Amino acid sequence: MTVEPITTRDYEAHTGNPDDATAHRGEIDLKETSEMLLYEELSRARIRDLEEGVRLQRIRGDARAHRRWTRVARWASRRAERYSEQD
Repeated sequence: MTVEPITTRDYEAHTGNPDDATAHRGEIDLKETSEMLLYEELSRARIRDLEEGVRLQRIRGDARAHRRWTRVARWASRRAERYSEQD
């Protein structure tokens, strides 16, 4: 025995007046479609926000790494000068 899943739309189409079910199905389709598009747009907006955040973080990270290596280079040059003066 096979069982097929049935949706509310299918049930209403089989049990109710076909004209009412068709008209009602159009409303449901429109609501489901608009809701789906809303969620799709929200997910796209979240993806754009994440991509922008990652891009800004990379820019800041590069600047941070540049400052860090500048400090290390300054420290190394001072240390080298200090040790060369002692010799």
